[in-house]
Amino acid sequence: MAERPRYMAPQIPDDEEIQKEDNIRCLTTLGHFGFECFPYQLVNRSIQQGFAFNILCVGETGIGKSTLIDTLFNTNLKDNKSSHFYSNVGLKIQTYELQESNVQLKLTVVKTVGYGDQLNKETSYQPIIDYIDAQLEAYLQEELKIKRSFFEYHDSRVHVCLYFISPTGHSLKSLDLLTMKNIDSRVNIIPLIAKADTISKNDLQKFKSKIMNELISNGIQIYQFPTDDETTAQVNSSMNGLLPFAVVGSMDEVKVGKRMVRGRHYPWGVLQVENENHCDFVKLRDMLLCTNMENLKEQTHTQHYECYRCCRLQKMGFTDVGPDNQPVSFQEIYEAKRQEFYDQCQRQEEELKQRFMQLVKEKETTLKEAEKELQDKFEHLKRVQQEEIMKLEEERRQLEEEIIDFYKMKASSETLQTQVCTNTKKDKDRKK
Repeated sequence: MAERPRYMAPQIPDDEEIQKEDNIRCLTTLGHFGFECFPYQLVNRSIQQGFAFNILCVGETGIGKSTLIDTLFNTNLKDNKSSHFYSNVGLKIQTYELQESNVQLKLTVVKTVGYGDQLNKETSYQPIIDYIDAQLEAYLQEELKIKRSFFEYHDSRVHVCLYFISPTGHSLKSLDLLTMKNIDSRVNIIPLIAKADTISKNDLQKFKSKIMNELISNGIQIYQFPTDDETTAQVNSSMNGLLPFAVVGSMDEVKVGKRMVRGRHYPWGVLQVENENHCDFVKLRDMLLCTNMENLKEQTHTQHYECYRCCRLQKMGFTDVGPDNQPVSFQEIYEAKRQEFYDQCQRQEEELKQRFMQLVKEKETTLKEAEKELQDKFEHLKRVQQEEIMKLEEERRQLEEEIIDFYKMKASSETLQTQVCTNTKKDKDRKK
């Protein structure tokens, strides 16, 4: 039976020894504890949870975005063809559940629709920026929640942007430079020369050099494959020198000798998609999926998201140091902002009260003026009515006097007529 190791009390170093030690001490354990299995636990947990990867494809209509994505993942993602007749640039977002062996991948592919088809291309890149910022903002809002659920939250931040360059062989278009200039600080850009089989090898190398020179001269930062890991430093360094990748996509199988390969059949021969002498598709697939997928996700989080988060929090008024350049806690800044907001609300409330009182006074003055105007009008109408009444009374009095005079004249006339009749009768009697 093996002898059980005895417990040895650790010696506590004094202050002088602690000050002399600049590096972390390496201690040899006296037994097996099992923490060497931590990596396997992480692998098993990651396999159970699955992985997510979000790709943004930016390029003109018909340049081969859907075909390349299908070729990358060796599956038909069933995407409808886009039209050239779009008034504005749009985005088509589709999410797929893929599985390879026992590894599940939740793939989100975002493709531009109508990109470069408008006469006025000044704002063609704006929908792309809005989408990228919206995903970063959604993650920030989830992070700022009191009760967060990152295990159930679908991270929709764009991990890589595959920018498809037209194989003109001359130079980058103004739209290409403008778009990449505005999104290079928000996402990892990997430039691709689409449909590279339309350019000869000599022209292709010149076109690659010209593209890289234009990117450098315009200050556009593209994604550089990391060289800090010894296992991938050499291959990543060599791949950085091959950017932009010249790619060709195809899901068609053609016969080459006795075997079937994916490629394109032309009258002059067969282009094999997975032949590194024909195009850089295999290099792109290895760099994107096999070697640097996790680094792309890490770069998105540690660089692009952190930059966006820093800008957003600064706009909100948060900072790490106070006016005296002393560190301040988030709680202190929150309390200060809360008090500032409360004071601002109080000021606005007082301003609203003053404004309300002023409006009330103005309304009261207006109502009093209207009331006075109505009262004056009423008095005027009352006077006019009284004058009309007096006038009618005078006319009535005159009419009554005329009636009395009429009756008097009538009575006098009747009396006179009676006398005339009496005299006439007497005269007749006398003649007889």
